[in-house]
Amino acid sequence: MTTAPLPSTNNIIDRLPPVRGRYTEDAALGDVGWFRAGGRADVLFKPADREDLAAFMAGCPADIPVTVLGVLSNTIIRDQGIRGVVVRLGREFADIDIEEGSTEIFAGAAALDGSVAAQAAIAGISGLEFLSGVPGTIGGALRMNAGAYGTETRDVLVEAETIDRTGQIHRLPVAAMGMGYRHSMVPEDHIFTGARFRGGRGVRAEIESHITEIKTRRAETQPIKSRTGGSTFANPKPEELAAAGQPEGLKAWQLIDRAGGRGLTIGGAMMSELHCNFMINTGTATALDLESLGEEIRRRVYEKSGILLRWEIKRLGEAFQDSRKSLQ
Repeated sequence: MTTAPLPSTNNIIDRLPPVRGRYTEDAALGDVGWFRAGGRADVLFKPADREDLAAFMAGCPADIPVTVLGVLSNTIIRDQGIRGVVVRLGREFADIDIEEGSTEIFAGAAALDGSVAAQAAIAGISGLEFLSGVPGTIGGALRMNAGAYGTETRDVLVEAETIDRTGQIHRLPVAAMGMGYRHSMVPEDHIFTGARFRGGRGVRAEIESHITEIKTRRAETQPIKSRTGGSTFANPKPEELAAAGQPEGLKAWQLIDRAGGRGLTIGGAMMSELHCNFMINTGTATALDLESLGEEIRRRVYEKSGILLRWEIKRLGEAFQDSRKSLQ
């Protein structure tokens, strides 16, 4: 879908502080997301480095919204776009550093999760293999405590670095981040810039073999070659299942399957036949198609099981509007 240029941005760019990075007005976002759907940003900012980002945050007027994006692996950008400034961290924030002989690894927020797992393996650091099964970047993994195959980000995290809306730099130990299943308590106005992880000492060949197993399993069970955003909904909490009289350990995909959601289609959006908790763009989906499909799945699951699924995919931009009322 081709989106029309945004209306006047009310000279937002003229009110922004000088930077060494790059501002782009009316920037396309949907084209670079994994779903390949969605709208545009009033202004896109790509900082030159951490200090440039801190200066921008300190100088950006408080009434201008600031949104940070990674590689958009688990994000729907709504068709009407995002107001204010969208910050996107580039390769300047993708460093991966390991001191010789150490089991600690520093990764910038823009480093791909899979790349961190691969570099850890080369250094003989075990415990980070699960990241090879997590789509996206370290920044996103920190924000949502991403996990796969029995391990979560918090299990290997030592500390994270963030920059707040005033430009202050913070170092947050994992214990202070309030990380739970698919979320953290770090304020939304903090932008992750990097993190330090700690693994164990292992044998490179064995670690790489584990990574290969994870990748193979993922390819066999998930539609990774499609335009998708990873798991659409989080698995229900034990207390939610108990309150609804559902069996312990029931997964989101099972609830979707039982509600007839496998292969369900709205417009160009479809719940995958291979893994029905994955939503895919079959080629013509708009962001509205995707979100409408997600809300229809939530409605059907709730009517069938009494469980209200929680979105795992982030939805950003102008408020969701559809003939179906969004569930709360």
